[in-house]
Amino acid sequence: MALQRSSLGLQQIALLKGLSAERLDQLAQHCQWKSLPAGTPVLLRSERKSDVYFLVSGALRVTSYSANGRQVTFRDPQEGEHFGDIAAIDGQPRSADVVTLTPTVVASLDRAAFLGLLRDEPVVAERVMRGLAALVRQLSDRVIDLSTLGVQNRVHAELLRLARLAGVIGNRARLEQAPTHADLASRIGTNREQVTRELNALRREGLLAKDGKALVVPDVARLAALVAEVRGFD
Repeated sequence: MALQRSSLGLQQIALLKGLSAERLDQLAQHCQWKSLPAGTPVLLRSERKSDVYFLVSGALRVTSYSANGRQVTFRDPQEGEHFGDIAAIDGQPRSADVVTLTPTVVASLDRAAFLGLLRDEPVVAERVMRGLAALVRQLSDRVIDLSTLGVQNRVHAELLRLARLAGVIGNRARLEQAPTHADLASRIGTNREQVTRELNALRREGLLAKDGKALVVPDVARLAALVAEVRGFD
């Protein structure tokens, strides 16, 4: 469903912070706005489209599938983030699928307008470069984990990442929406049964607890120590 174009929706986009009201209004008018239900593909891997998307509201998943159908999850963009800039920069096909997890509002900017924005607004161009540098680091860490760590250690590392993302208070973290075992498996390159086995072991050791629909990590420091021990760094 198309939406009325408004610069209000772009004011919360981190990439565009600090731009003038006039510039935001110009961008809003140039964008295509859509409201999408949960479970809707936004981008498809290998398609030759190069728009950049701004996540105004809702939740997304960046994912892909192997030849045998196994899902690989890369990340879950949050409200205020942008995505699709890699294809916009190099003009090549999309490198992953993006699907909505909840009802979502997105605004898309075509490649020419996005590249013009980077030329006209150096602060935006710098943010894009920093974002791509962070992505390279994250993917490098993930390759190392997948290449050198066993399933148990990868489960520990992913739970530690999620705990820190959720926020650690007094050495304790609470994941309000606990990821499913299948979701965790798709993030760390294994199957659901192995994830279930390792999570049960963590519960027996007192490193993980269920609280309704939430997951609780009661001793983040201890979990971090386990990860650091096998990685050689924290």
